[in-house]
Amino acid sequence: MAKAIRQIRKEVQNHQHEHQEAIDDILKELVDNREAIMGAIGILKGLQEMRVLETVGALLEQRNEVGAIAIQQINQPTVHNVVKSGINVFKFIGSLQPSELETILDGVALGLKRLSETSQKGKKQSIWKMQRRLRSPEIRAVVITMMDFMEGMGQAFLKNREEKQ
Repeated sequence: MAKAIRQIRKEVQNHQHEHQEAIDDILKELVDNREAIMGAIGILKGLQEMRVLETVGALLEQRNEVGAIAIQQINQPTVHNVVKSGINVFKFIGSLQPSELETILDGVALGLKRLSETSQKGKKQSIWKMQRRLRSPEIRAVVITMMDFMEGMGQAFLKNREEKQ
């Protein structure tokens, strides 16, 4: 028969032994991830040279004051308008077909390019030359497009006005 257990002895690990195991684990991870650690050190060194870490540290020390100022700035009506306008811009862009948007942006880019070329040359246009240019297919296409654009915009304005009343 076995002897009865009368005393339970709990082994307490030596703190020095625990510290040595922790150091060994850390060193093993450092060796296994050498490239990542060296990259992180390089990034931290660059941030330190740019004094970003110092700035972040100061912000963390003054986080309550910085937070209060940030909340005050965010809570201004102009910020609310920017957010609402941004949402409306995304809705507008989402309502356009990608090919339509591409056509519009290409036209704007080419128009701005021609505008800058004309302004650099500084040539004056006579009324007769302008009248002759109005007959070109490109100008006619733009004039018709602008008329359609203005008509559509006018319809939206009238609809908006009716909804408000």
